[in-house]
Amino acid sequence: MTLDAFIVLVILVSATVGFIQDRYPPEGIACAALIALTVSGILTVPEALGGFSNEATITVACMFVLSAGLMRSGALAWLGRWLIRFGTTRFRLTAITALTAGPVSAFINNTATVAVFLPLLLEATERHKISPSKLLIPLSYATQFAGVCTLIGTSTNLLVSSIAASSGMEPLQMFTPTPLGIVLFGAGLLYLLLIAPMLLPGRRGTEVMTQYGLTDYLAELRVGLESRVAGQHLRVAAVEAQHGVRIVEVMRDDEKLLAPGDLVLQPGDILLVKGSARNLFSFREHLGLTMTPHFVPKLEMLESGDIEVVEALIPPNSRFIGETIAALRMELHQNALVLALHRRGTSVREKLGDIEIAIGDALLLLVRRAELPDLRREGDLILVERSARPAAARQGRTALSIVAAVVIAAAMGWVPIAIAAMAGILLMVMTKVLTLDETYASINWRVVAMLAAMIPLGLAMQKSGLATVLVSYVVQGFAADSPWVALFLVYMVTAILTEIMSNNGTAVLLAPIAISMARSLEVDPMPFLMAVMFAASTAFSTPVGYQTNLMVYNAGGYRFRDFLRVGIPLNLLFMAIATQLIPRIWPF
Repeated sequence: MTLDAFIVLVILVSATVGFIQDRYPPEGIACAALIALTVSGILTVPEALGGFSNEATITVACMFVLSAGLMRSGALAWLGRWLIRFGTTRFRLTAITALTAGPVSAFINNTATVAVFLPLLLEATERHKISPSKLLIPLSYATQFAGVCTLIGTSTNLLVSSIAASSGMEPLQMFTPTPLGIVLFGAGLLYLLLIAPMLLPGRRGTEVMTQYGLTDYLAELRVGLESRVAGQHLRVAAVEAQHGVRIVEVMRDDEKLLAPGDLVLQPGDILLVKGSARNLFSFREHLGLTMTPHFVPKLEMLESGDIEVVEALIPPNSRFIGETIAALRMELHQNALVLALHRRGTSVREKLGDIEIAIGDALLLLVRRAELPDLRREGDLILVERSARPAAARQGRTALSIVAAVVIAAAMGWVPIAIAAMAGILLMVMTKVLTLDETYASINWRVVAMLAAMIPLGLAMQKSGLATVLVSYVVQGFAADSPWVALFLVYMVTAILTEIMSNNGTAVLLAPIAISMARSLEVDPMPFLMAVMFAASTAFSTPVGYQTNLMVYNAGGYRFRDFLRVGIPLNLLFMAIATQLIPRIWPF
C-alpha cells in the first residue's frame, strides 16, 4: 500500500466512524475529510471543489425545488381524497398508499412525498379507526421501493451515476434502474400487504390522541400566585392517577427535585409533566397552572377562539434542527406558541427551553388559523392537522405539467437532466408556482453540501489506488474468480452500512470499490454499481437508516425493534431478488 493510499484510508475510516457515531453533522464530517485530502496533497484544489459543480449535485438541488413546487401548489393533495374515500380497510389503505405515494416518489424527493402523505394518511386512519402504526412504516418503505425506479428518484442514484461517469463509464439514463426497480416494488408491495401486517405493532398512539396523531408530550407547567395548589401538598401518585399524566420532576429555581414524592408546591415552581395533549390541558386547568414564560408571549391566546392546536413534525431538512426550543419560539411567527415536545425513545429531564431540537421530534403548537398557511409553506415543519386544503387547482396543474415536461425531456435525451431541471425551476418561478424566496428556501443545502464534499472522496480512493488495494484483498480472500460472489458481497456490505450511516456516504465509499472489483475480475462494472445503488437506497431495518423512517418514527408510536422486526426480512428478500436478477438484466 502506497503512502497516499494509507492517508486516504485513515481519512475515510475516520469519516466513517464519524458518520456512524452521529455526533456531528454528516456534511461537516464530509467537508473535514475533503479538506484533509486537499491539505495532504491527495487532491488538487480543482478536484476538491469539483463536487460543487458536479451534475449530480446540481440536479439534486434542482429536484428539491421541483418537489417543493408540487407540494406548495397542492398538486399532490388531491391524492388524499383517494386515501380517505377508498381506504376503508387496512389492506386497501396500504395498497392505495403504496400505489400513489410510490410512483410519486419515483420522480420527486422521497422525504417530500412522505411530508405530503403523512398528514393525509393520519387523517384517513383516524376516520376509518385504523391503527396508524400499521400504515406509516409501509408509507416510508413504499417511497424507498419506488425511489430506486428512476435515476432522479433518490440523490443516491444520481451520485452513483456521477461516480460511474468520473470512472470513464457512460452516465446512467433516466430509466436505467427501472426494470429491477419495478420487480422490487412488486415484491415489496406483496410483503407490505401479506406479511408486514403480522409483524407491525397495532399501537394507536394514545388513540391517535383522538385528534392530533401522536403519543405523549412533555410540557412545563408553572405554579402561579393564584394557582389553587400554591402552598399545598402535591400528592404525586394520586394526581397522576386522577389526570392520566406523569410528573417527571419539579424544578425550583435551578434545583431539580427528582422523585419529588409528596411536597409543598411554591409559586414559581415548574412541573415537568408528561401526558397526552388532552390530559395535559385538563391537568393544567384543574390545578390552575400556567404555561412557562418562554413558551407564551401572549397568554390571552389560550383563551382566543381563533386558534388551533396542531402537531408539527421536524423533517430532515428543517432549519430548526440543533436549535433550542426557546430559540425556536423566536423563529416562529409571533402568534405560534410551542406548548410541548414529544421525542420517541428519549428521556428528557431538563427545561424544555434548553432542549435541542432533533430530526423526528414532534411539537405541539398553538397557532392562529391565519398563520397556518405560512407555516405550511415554509417547509421547516410538517403540520399534522385537518384544516390543510389544496391550493388553487390551476397552480397544481401547472406544477404537474412542468415536472412532467422535465422528466420527458430528460428521459428522451433532449437535454441533460440538470439543464431540464433548471428550466423547470425557471418555469415555476415565471408561472408564480414558487416565489424566489421559496425557491431558495426549498433547497436542502445540507444534502447539497454533503454530496459536493463526498463526490471528490470517491475520486481520492481511485486516484490513490486505495480502491484497487481493498479490492485485491476482497477478491483474494472471498470472491476468488466468482463475479456473483463478489456481487453478493458488495450488496451485503452496502446494505449493512446504509443502515448505520448516510446512504450517500455509503454509496461514495462502495461505488469506487465496486468498479475496481469488477475491473479486477475483468467483467462489466454496471452490475456492481446497480448493487450499490439499490442496496444504499433501501434501508428498512433501522429508523436512522433512511430519512423517511425517521419521519414516521414518532407519528406511528414505533420502537426501534419494530423496524428490526419488519425491516430485516424485507432487506433479505430484496437482497435475494436483486443478486439473482442484476446479472440477468445487466450481464457480467
